[in-house]
Amino acid sequence: MIRKLAILLSAAALAAAAENPWDKVKELKSGTEIRVVRNGVAQPIEAKLDEARDDTLVIVVKNEQKAIPKDEIVRLDARPKGGSRITTETKTKTEDPDPRPQGSPQSRPPVPGQSTSSGVSFGGKPAYETIYRRVAHSPANAPSKK
Repeated sequence: MIRKLAILLSAAALAAAAENPWDKVKELKSGTEIRVVRNGVAQPIEAKLDEARDDTLVIVVKNEQKAIPKDEIVRLDARPKGGSRITTETKTKTEDPDPRPQGSPQSRPPVPGQSTSSGVSFGGKPAYETIYRRVAHSPANAPSKK
C-alpha cells in the first residue's frame, strides 16, 4: 500500500515538473533580441520580442510589428542579457631596484620603479540560446484515423 502511494506521488511530481516549453518564451521580456526559425522558411528572422501570447508571437522587425502563429515556429532562440560589452583592463608593473651599490657614496639609494598601462576592449554580443523547440509528434502518439 505504501509502495503504491509512493509510486503515485512520484508520478504526480514528474507530471507537475513537466513544463510547457512555450512558458519559457512567455517569460521573456519585451525588447529581448530573438531569432525565429519558421517551418518552410530557410532564413530565420532576427527581431525584438514585443509579446508572446498562448498561440502567437508578436515581434518587431525594423520598427514594423509582425505576428507569427505559434504553430509555424520550429525554434526560437534568445540572446541573453549580458553584462557590459566594454571591458577595461589596467596593468601595473613594479620593478625592484638593483641592490648592488652604484656610483659614489653621496648618490641617493635606488628606488623601485613603477609603470601603469590601461586598455579598453569592445566585445561582441553574447550568442543566442535556444529557448523553444517545437516537439515533433511521433506517429506512435498521433491519433489513429479510422
